Amino acid sequence: MGKDIREDIAWAQINKDVLASVQSPRKLYWVILFIALAVFGVGIGCEVMNYRIGLGVSNMDNPHVWGLYIATFIFWIGMSHSGTLLSAILHLMHADWRKPIYRFAEAMTTFSLMTAGLFVAVHLGRLWQIYYALPYPNERWTWPNFQSPLLWDAMAIFTYLSSSVIFLYIGSIPDLAICRDNIQAGWRKKLYSILSLGWEGTDRQWRNFRITYMTVACFLIPLAVSVHSIVASDFAMSQQPGWHVTSFPPYFVAGALYSGCAAIITLFVILRYVFKFEEYMTLPILRKTVRLTFAIAMVWTYLNCIEFASAWYGHSQADKAVLIQKATGPYAPFWWSMIFCGSVVPFAMMVKKWQVNIPIMFAVSLLLNLGMWLERWMIVSPTFAHGYYPWSWDHDQWPSLVQWGIVFGSFGWFTLLFMVFCKIIPSVSMYEVKEMVYHRTLAKKKEELGLEGGH
Repeated sequence: MGKDIREDIAWAQINKDVLASVQSPRKLYWVILFIALAVFGVGIGCEVMNYRIGLGVSNMDNPHVWGLYIATFIFWIGMSHSGTLLSAILHLMHADWRKPIYRFAEAMTTFSLMTAGLFVAVHLGRLWQIYYALPYPNERWTWPNFQSPLLWDAMAIFTYLSSSVIFLYIGSIPDLAICRDNIQAGWRKKLYSILSLGWEGTDRQWRNFRITYMTVACFLIPLAVSVHSIVASDFAMSQQPGWHVTSFPPYFVAGALYSGCAAIITLFVILRYVFKFEEYMTLPILRKTVRLTFAIAMVWTYLNCIEFASAWYGHSQADKAVLIQKATGPYAPFWWSMIFCGSVVPFAMMVKKWQVNIPIMFAVSLLLNLGMWLERWMIVSPTFAHGYYPWSWDHDQWPSLVQWGIVFGSFGWFTLLFMVFCKIIPSVSMYEVKEMVYHRTLAKKKEELGLEGGH
């Protein structure tokens, strides 16, 4: 329990264990893949209805013009932040315990962004309307409004997605070379030969690799913070009640880290069992991740209290009315569920025995992400339902089954992409685990020599 990784694992055994994960995972892998494909199919069917009939089947009309689509878009953008951002921060801090888990966390970032991007098109109803929103010069000689936060969104998210893919790919090159050298033939051999870029592990290659990886890590940290701050600007720069507050950017960043960390715990538990990674995704690493998640949960709770206090003690009666509607109106069960899942459930992480109890932490992580999804929904819908003008109030309009189907389909899409990735690309970094084992073994030997010399 005192060490993150056993110090007596042979390097050849590390290769064998990780390569086995991409070739022969447990049967549960195929069950998860089938369920994800089925759920994604439901989402596709609902989107076809949206496409053929229009947004009327989604119960989206004035004032509910965003519905679950934009709320879920914000959720996926938020979930994407923790993977790459925490990986970059912990890499700069030389935190060794990140090494067995950072690969799948970075993959989570990439696929979350790809899932979020779908909702931009889905929200339009008629998919071809995306043509009129793309920021490029065309025969109409029109350009988007560069002062609009929506354009900032597109530019920031595209930059973050491309940078995250580069960061994930660069960090995988040495492992792709190991896959290339250990797999004898077939399409995998050809794929790994192309992706490994002729990696031979020379001293010059390692030096260039370290410099490039560190440079991209330094670039990603301010980029990740700015991306979710820009998403927050979509709300903070409007005049809608409950949105026009200066605390939204840090509140969104904290919420993004929170939901991402909770998702890391969920995926940690799943990959630990499905791909037989008990020796690498160990309980001490889970304990550190849980403690980090709890710290971020308390920051999010504090910022949440600031938002409520700003509305309650502020001069805007409309902001106060929206807050009261959330707590006592039709949305009250969901608002209080958000408070419970996001601010009360995290205290289970304070119990030391529970921090390494896998079933409990798995259930807690699911509740945390449920709370964070509800938080995004409680930002969007109550404000539209109870705006400035009483004649536009509509508290009875609820998302249709089509909206819910597309939301659930997005989770199937994400799970499908993630599980396919883990079947092709090693989800545990072999070369970094070897480094960690080597450095700890070397430190142990130095300590033993020091003790012997002292006697």
